[in-house]
Amino acid sequence: MTSHDIQRLVGIILEELSAAGAGVSAGRCGCHALHVDCCPDRVRGVLEAGAARLGLHASGGGPGGGAGSLASLIDHTLLKPDASQGDIETLCREAAEHHFASVCVNPTWVATCARLLRPSGVTVCSVVGFPLGATTADVKHYETRRALFDGAREIDMVINVGALKSGNLRVVERDIEAVTGPCRETGALSKVIIEAALLTDDEKITACTLAKAAAADFVKTSTGFGPGGATVADVALMRRVVGDEMGVKAAGGVRDLDGLRAMVAAGATRIGASAGVRIVQAAAQPGGAAGLSAPGGGY
Repeated sequence: MTSHDIQRLVGIILEELSAAGAGVSAGRCGCHALHVDCCPDRVRGVLEAGAARLGLHASGGGPGGGAGSLASLIDHTLLKPDASQGDIETLCREAAEHHFASVCVNPTWVATCARLLRPSGVTVCSVVGFPLGATTADVKHYETRRALFDGAREIDMVINVGALKSGNLRVVERDIEAVTGPCRETGALSKVIIEAALLTDDEKITACTLAKAAAADFVKTSTGFGPGGATVADVALMRRVVGDEMGVKAAGGVRDLDGLRAMVAAGATRIGASAGVRIVQAAAQPGGAAGLSAPGGGY
C-alpha cells in the first residue's frame, strides 16, 4: 500500500468521523472509497434481500405487515458449539415454517441446512473467522469459498479486531476483501461483524468505513460470543456511517419483540436471533406488530 493510498484511506475515515459526529451520513457510495468501480447490481441485491423486509406497518396489516414480514427480517441463528444434528433439523424446520430470512449456522452444518431448506426457499447463512476473527485472511478466504460451495448464500465474517486496534487498517481491509471477493463472484451477500463491544466509537466508525471500502453488503454488531451484544446506540452509529446503500445487522441479545422494535427503529435491516420463534409468536398476538416501521433512508 502506497503512502498515497494510506492518506486517501485516512481521509475517508476522517470524513466519516466528521459526518457521524454531525449526525449525518457522508452520502457517498462505499464502492468508490478506494477507486473501485461502483456496483449497482450488488446494491440491488442488498435492497432485494433487505429493503423489502421493512414493510412493517403500525397497523400490522396490509402487504408486508404482521409477523410474517417480521420473520423475514430475522436470521434464525444456532451457533452453539454443542448443537446436534437434531437441533439443526429443528432450526431448519422452524425457519421453513415461519419463513425467516435465513438460518445462520456454523460451517459444518451448511450442506445439511442447504439440503433441508432447498424446497422452502430459506437462505443458508454461515460464519467465517468465527467467533474471534483472529485467523488470517487466506484462511477466511478458503472458509468463505468452502461455505459457498456447500450451499451458503450469505456469509457473516468477523474482522481482525486486533489489527484494527493496532491501527493496521490495510490488514483489516484485506481481511474483509478476502471474504467479500468470493461473495461478489457468486452473488452471495457478505456481512462484516465488527464486535462493537470491543471497540471505541472511533474504532467502530473506522471498522464500518473499511467494510464500505471493501464493498461489503452489511455491517453487523456482534458475534454473540463477545462481552456484549447489539445496542441501539451502536446500530444508530453504524447506520450513520454506512448510509443507505448498506445493510446493518443487529445480533447478540435481541431476545424479544421490544428488542427487535428498538433495533429496527435505530436503523437495523436484519436481526440475528436465536429467539426468532418466540419473537414472531409475540408479533402474531393482537397488536403485536404495532410500532414497527422502516428506518429512514433507502431501507
